Amino acid sequence: MLRKTMEFSTPGTRLSVANRQLVVERPDMPRITRPIEDMGVVIVDDARATYTQAVFLELLSAGATIMITGRDHLPAGMMLPLDAHHVQTERHRAQVEASVPAKKRIWQALIAAKIAQQGAVLLHFTGQHAGLVPLSKRVRSGDPENLEAQAAQRYWPALFGKAFRRDRDEEGINALLNYGYAVIRAAVARSIVAAGLIPSLGVFHSNRSNPFCLADDLFEPYRPFVDWRVRLLVNEAEGRRIGLDEKPVRAALLSLLAETVLVAGRRYPILLAIELSAASLSRALTGGEMELALPQGLPLGPDLLDGGEVG
Repeated sequence: MLRKTMEFSTPGTRLSVANRQLVVERPDMPRITRPIEDMGVVIVDDARATYTQAVFLELLSAGATIMITGRDHLPAGMMLPLDAHHVQTERHRAQVEASVPAKKRIWQALIAAKIAQQGAVLLHFTGQHAGLVPLSKRVRSGDPENLEAQAAQRYWPALFGKAFRRDRDEEGINALLNYGYAVIRAAVARSIVAAGLIPSLGVFHSNRSNPFCLADDLFEPYRPFVDWRVRLLVNEAEGRRIGLDEKPVRAALLSLLAETVLVAGRRYPILLAIELSAASLSRALTGGEMELALPQGLPLGPDLLDGGEVG
């Protein structure tokens, strides 16, 4: 089942639970309900929102991720279910004991896929891949030459112009990227936990203050999908400055999780593709098959069963 991604941003929203339904009440708007088991990622973008305790308990028990944003519409915190897999302790032990060579091979696969995806994005918008496709094939175990950084130096100017600099603290395009990354990252973190893995124990990322190092590792080949959507939004704006205060912009970024992509030769909505990738990562880290199930190419179109919902 494809779970939904929902954002609640109307000032004064009240969330509660009744009969396994998420109840949404907003000033001067009709009361709506949504099945708890359909929720995948729930984003609350309203400083005045109120909740009952049951909202958190029911969503987490159903395996959903809850993300709270600040006044800048960017994530301020995230909650994940802790008891998400029936062999969680066994997988945690195997993950801790995973060998360094295995982790390096996993990182090689993730970065090779990311660079190839970046090349596909550039080819779509500019007609050229800036050498990124062949560069992706040169990535070695552990990426000792840091081809990821070399690719970024070619990628960002080609995608958004020579004056563009990727800066998490800047507004404009950078803020749109930050929001899109946060949404996909939340879905990746949820899938990591659901696969019985420790999200803070990465194969490459190792910042001791980051509780989602492994999620950041697996997120890498999914980043270019956000870049693709942001570039589409910029093109559609035709020179007009756009920002996160526009609901249609946030809805377009949320709907990424419903886009259909190819993974292992089959079509999946990105949300399900992430779950498939997480399951393959779990097998690789716990002594199973080493080949990761990662996305290939740009989205093929939205899955009409679901999309991002902003209200």
